[in-house]
Amino acid sequence: MRLSSLLVPTLTFAAAAGVCLIAASFAVSAVERNSEIAMRRALDEGNMGWAEVTADGLRVVLEGTAPDEATRFAALSLAGGVVDAARVIDDMSVTPSKGIAPPRFSAEILRNSSGISIIGLIPAASSRTNLVKQLNGLSAAGQVADLLETASYPEPKGWAVSLRYAVAALELLPRAKISVDAQSVKITTMAKSAAAKDLLHERLTRLAPPEVKLTLDIVAARPVITPFTLRFLIDDSGARFDACSAESDASRARILEAARAAGLEGKADCVIGMGVPSPNWARAAELSISSLATLGAGSVTIANADITLVAKDGTAPELFDKVVGELENALPEVFALHAVLPVPESDSAVGPPEFTATLSPEGQVQLRGRINDEISRDITSSYAKARFGSAQVHTATRVVADLPSDWPVRVLAGLEALSHLERGSVSVTPDNLRLRGMSHQEDTLAEISGFLAAKLGEAESYELALTYEEPPAPKDQPLSAELCAAQLSAVQRDTGKISFEPGSATVAAGSRGVLDRIANILERCGQIRLEIQGHTDSQGREAMNQTLSQARAQSILNELRARRIRTSAYIATGYGESQPIATNDSEEGREANRRIEFHLILPETTQDSETTLDSAAASSAPPTEDDSTSSTDQETSGQ
Repeated sequence: MRLSSLLVPTLTFAAAAGVCLIAASFAVSAVERNSEIAMRRALDEGNMGWAEVTADGLRVVLEGTAPDEATRFAALSLAGGVVDAARVIDDMSVTPSKGIAPPRFSAEILRNSSGISIIGLIPAASSRTNLVKQLNGLSAAGQVADLLETASYPEPKGWAVSLRYAVAALELLPRAKISVDAQSVKITTMAKSAAAKDLLHERLTRLAPPEVKLTLDIVAARPVITPFTLRFLIDDSGARFDACSAESDASRARILEAARAAGLEGKADCVIGMGVPSPNWARAAELSISSLATLGAGSVTIANADITLVAKDGTAPELFDKVVGELENALPEVFALHAVLPVPESDSAVGPPEFTATLSPEGQVQLRGRINDEISRDITSSYAKARFGSAQVHTATRVVADLPSDWPVRVLAGLEALSHLERGSVSVTPDNLRLRGMSHQEDTLAEISGFLAAKLGEAESYELALTYEEPPAPKDQPLSAELCAAQLSAVQRDTGKISFEPGSATVAAGSRGVLDRIANILERCGQIRLEIQGHTDSQGREAMNQTLSQARAQSILNELRARRIRTSAYIATGYGESQPIATNDSEEGREANRRIEFHLILPETTQDSETTLDSAAASSAPPTEDDSTSSTDQETSGQ
């Protein structure tokens, strides 16, 4: 009985303990589940789906890889807002940092009359001291302002080549802005004239290495026209300009439209420049040309703000007075009109010219005719010798009294006009000055007309009969890029292809003559930028074809070097089978695809504008990459 009474309480306590354990287990599971669900919902709403949640009793474990440290801390803070922060265990990691990306190295060089400034970020491996020393060594460099920064990162490919070219180009540019980075060089500058612009563009292009992406933005400066001149004539041969100046494209269009309405035919142009005396220049020119058209014949000359209207002999005085009166009232302010109605000449014969000067093609000058006095004769002879050379002038003038008081001025003006010609003659009479001859400059007529109007006076008469001829090309002038391409193409048509030993990069003996002719052409082309391209057919492995095409292109480059061709601006590139020009399904097509091509590299240029820059090129030595190229193809045999 005593054992039974002890067993019952023991079993009762054991059963109660078991029930408590079961209840506690269910309670812990419920807490874990609720904590995990609440935490997962909060993380999903915070766009942190990368985090994993595991509940272990009262503890909540966060795992996963955060994109950065800030996001990891945000996930930890979010978890601390859902459950007690003391219960949160942080087992999260952070994506390893990739390191700081290297900076973009670039430099900008500015040059003007005050000196040179260079600013930018360059690699520490590039010697900053040597660069500044090179800039100081440029001709007329002036003061060099070093605003560079350096960074200890590897020098990018192409950086040294681009920087060397920029410094070399700066030698040609007294005023310019050059932007340099590892892949490209952009040059912004200004030339004195259109001819100087073309020459500078060619020199910069030839100087550029083939691997440099070159962008040229060269504008021709507008000339300063003094005096600002317009001269329009209508005679038996029709209407024409002797000189025409305008301050803008719109002004030029208005003047030419008025001239065409007055009878002008064919091609005509006006020089756009600076120095216009009034913003109403185009209006004054339109009115003057229209008035001359109403008279039917004669000339109108505008020199700055002075307008001279000369009617033809025989013009009715009534019509002349009406036209002049209307023009005087319509002209804008500032402009002054001087109108001339010639008096009919008498029937008496007019004598020969009083003074003549002739200029031969060899440069010999003869002075004949009449001069006021001994002093004027000495002045005239000395002036001619200063203009044409002492040994070139022969004087045979005679002193005569009673010549006009302005005779020496007219004679010297005629000699100055003659000095602008290659050959010609000038004759001076009391009432006229006649100049005839030829020049190699297209704007000579306008230039001479301008200074004659300024020196002879607004009411004086002069006649100009000048022609233009292209100047002879220098004997040692390099061939143009287009002509080089044409002659290289002619070689392949006339002599056939360049061939190689089968399966190798060795030029076949029979192709030596072709290479000799190509070398002769390239020698006359000067320093052009040229890419020698190697191509194969599709037989064999692609990698093998690529290697073979590169080796063959390099072999041609080496052959040209062996012939003493300057190849510093040449580059050899193999394209393998990637650029076929015919099908590879036939032997004829494969033979055509095995070839060498010569590809001329030209820089892109930006659109010309008339904006002025603080960078103008005074050298006699050019904006997307879309290289315009001239190329020649030459076939090669064997793969």
